[in-house]
Amino acid sequence: MTGPVREQWLSRIGFVLAAAGSAVGLGNIWRFPYVLGEQGGAVFLLIYLVCIIFIGYPVMVTEISIGRITQRNPVGAFKALAPGTPWWIVGAIGVLTGFIILSFYSVIAGWSVSFIFKALTGFPVGAEAAGEFFVGHITGVAEPLIMHFIFMVITAGIIAAGVVKGIQRVVTYLMPALVVLMLVVILRSVTLPGAGEGIAFMFTPDFSVITIDTFLSAIGQAFFTLSLGMGAILTYGSYLSSKDDIPKSSLQVIFADTSIAILAGFAIFPAVFAIGLDPASGAGLAFITLPAVFAEMPAGEFFGFVFFLLLSIAALTSAISLLEVVAAYFIDEKGWTRKQAALLMGAIIFIVGIPPALHAGVLGDVTIIGMDMLDFYDFVSDSIMLPLGGVLTVIFAGHFWGMKALTDEANKGATGIKVGNWMAPFLKYIIPIGVFVVMVVGVLGRFGIELF
Repeated sequence: MTGPVREQWLSRIGFVLAAAGSAVGLGNIWRFPYVLGEQGGAVFLLIYLVCIIFIGYPVMVTEISIGRITQRNPVGAFKALAPGTPWWIVGAIGVLTGFIILSFYSVIAGWSVSFIFKALTGFPVGAEAAGEFFVGHITGVAEPLIMHFIFMVITAGIIAAGVVKGIQRVVTYLMPALVVLMLVVILRSVTLPGAGEGIAFMFTPDFSVITIDTFLSAIGQAFFTLSLGMGAILTYGSYLSSKDDIPKSSLQVIFADTSIAILAGFAIFPAVFAIGLDPASGAGLAFITLPAVFAEMPAGEFFGFVFFLLLSIAALTSAISLLEVVAAYFIDEKGWTRKQAALLMGAIIFIVGIPPALHAGVLGDVTIIGMDMLDFYDFVSDSIMLPLGGVLTVIFAGHFWGMKALTDEANKGATGIKVGNWMAPFLKYIIPIGVFVVMVVGVLGRFGIELF
């Protein structure tokens, strides 16, 4: 079967930057620090790193290998490897998951863009005032929708430009910029009086705080932060050539993603402890607690501006990978042009994202199974579809495609590190069971049913 020539990354570093950009996003700079704060700091970090190595790495190698050998989107990839079977549904889950996640991810990214400008005029002093300030923003109508729209226009424009001219060119500049901005915030944060307590919180483990939730949160964060199970890494892998080194590239992506997450902790916790705020502030850490920190920090307007700029950049590098998953499906399977797929699907995703954009305002009274629209979108995608797609992918690789086929493809082009049979028990048993437990516990927990 022949088709149009598929674009490929100009270089391996181009792929690594793009894949790292997909992995590095709100999950690293917004979600990771607040989960770390809620789960006791250093002990969570330790368990998380173990999960990254033994769950994240095998799954990433698997997804990239499936993408490269088939040179197709998630649906086409499973059709090619398992023709005439229902396995293509696993790819469809990935495409749909990316669609749903981006619809509300863009809303949160829009908040971050808004806060870039709000930082320049200064945040109100005190956590309570900062909370009221944030609530005032998300309960509005025009501003959340406008910022959601602007963010989706930018994302769709990058995807329409193509893999090389769009994605690779943008991430080549954005990823280094993100690191530089992160270092600027860290430099200010760690030099504040009392910052040492925040560093100790991150690196001095207290094993007495470990609970089953610590392990579940670490597995979930390790899985979700690497963009696994949603077709993004598989799709990016489909633009690789047979000469590219998958084992080494996977390690580099994971190293970059984990490094940014830890750097985010360095940027946040020293400042939080220096001001005397609660590190376990939950999801409001970035949009409520940190603005309160910036309000009391010398040159807080500048550092607030820099922080929310880097948060917006991180969100953008992830958003383009999510839209690429959806666009690639319509390009490969339906014969659409890249511009048609990017612009039309970008517009539809914007429309689907309107309910979560208005979840705290005019749609504040609308709930589904006790959740507002933003929480419901997040619950369906992150707690059900994402882990389900991940579990089915590793089951497919370990039991249907086969470990020999997987390792042969993964090691094609490998010049140093190679993967071997050590991955078999992880892909066949440990990862499917572990992720399935996370999914079941997470879903039942939403309904007040505690298994542990």
